[in-house]
Amino acid sequence: MSSRLALPPWLRVAAAMFAVGWGANQFAAMLLVYRDEDGFSSEAVTGLFGAYALGLIPALLVFGPISDRVGRRRVMRPVLVLSIAATVVLVVGGHSLAVLLVGRLMAGVASGAAFAPGSAWIKELSADRPGGTGARRAALALSAGFGSGPLVAGAVAQWLPAPTLLPYVPHLVLMALVVPIAWHAPEPAAPAADTSRHGHEVWRVLRGRPFVLGILLTAPWVFGAASTSFATIPTFVDVDVAPVAVTGALCGLTLWTGAFVQPFGKRLGDARLIIAAGLLAATCGLLLGVVVARTDLAWLLPLVAVLLGTAYGLVLVGGLTAIELMAHRDDLATLNAVFYSLTYIGFAAPLLSTLALRAVSPTALMAIGAAVALLTIPAALASRVSPRR
Repeated sequence: MSSRLALPPWLRVAAAMFAVGWGANQFAAMLLVYRDEDGFSSEAVTGLFGAYALGLIPALLVFGPISDRVGRRRVMRPVLVLSIAATVVLVVGGHSLAVLLVGRLMAGVASGAAFAPGSAWIKELSADRPGGTGARRAALALSAGFGSGPLVAGAVAQWLPAPTLLPYVPHLVLMALVVPIAWHAPEPAAPAADTSRHGHEVWRVLRGRPFVLGILLTAPWVFGAASTSFATIPTFVDVDVAPVAVTGALCGLTLWTGAFVQPFGKRLGDARLIIAAGLLAATCGLLLGVVVARTDLAWLLPLVAVLLGTAYGLVLVGGLTAIELMAHRDDLATLNAVFYSLTYIGFAAPLLSTLALRAVSPTALMAIGAAVALLTIPAALASRVSPRR
């Protein structure tokens, strides 16, 4: 009990986001396992990977606004239980595509119900710090969880027995440690919400120039860049040594890079510049993907992961910073939910890439992606966010 109380309140919430993020993305390292062990097609495994977003996006849009009304803790507590249940389903359904799909959808719902309220909660518990601190703390917790899950799962699946079962055990152990820490995390006293203005204010933000140019057009690059790094570009080359562990390591490198670069984004100050820097990194990473596709040089994959991880981290923290400036306190979780929903559209990138590769070459696919990222930079710079309060 005393060790739990010694933790800063925001860190207790961040621990919950880290653990849920771990559970959400541990599956990324398992794509090759299910293809090799169970004979699932590439379309099936990338479909399972992307199916997570089908549960996540509706949960984001439902539970973000709910937490604005009933409080963060009342939403987050059942989410922690659901995250555990989702992993248990993945353990049980190791050889069943249908059961794995259920587990992925459950993980998506847990993530959607956690990330928007959790980000808003951390922001509220960071009110004594400079502006943007809460957004950076939330993004760091999310990125660290996303990166650690597949890194550990990939190593366990590669070198230990029962590769469809044991990789999920570390998440269950982690949840056993985190639940007592996060369960009683404090909520700051909130002023009564003005429900009469809620819908009008949210709609005002969503149709405004800063949101359309700075968020709507750029947010899908968060997970679009990240998932392309570890789920698409590695398929362009032959990885003969420990391929499952390599997949997990690339995923971990991508997402941990995103975590490490976020403090440097603070130095840019302006959310527009942070997002534009991320899009430039995405452009460079995809152009290096062109080189990988043309040369079959597997040793370039870590550099691709660093560049696309930088894109992931900067666009994520830049978007959260912009939302924090746009949103009234009563609308923060709602607008965070919309932002995260847009970022998770990027999880469709591996499946869309798999389908597109039937018609175009890997080189052409990466070149098109790089061009789109580059052309999005002027839109990000043209947005201008004025603080809401």
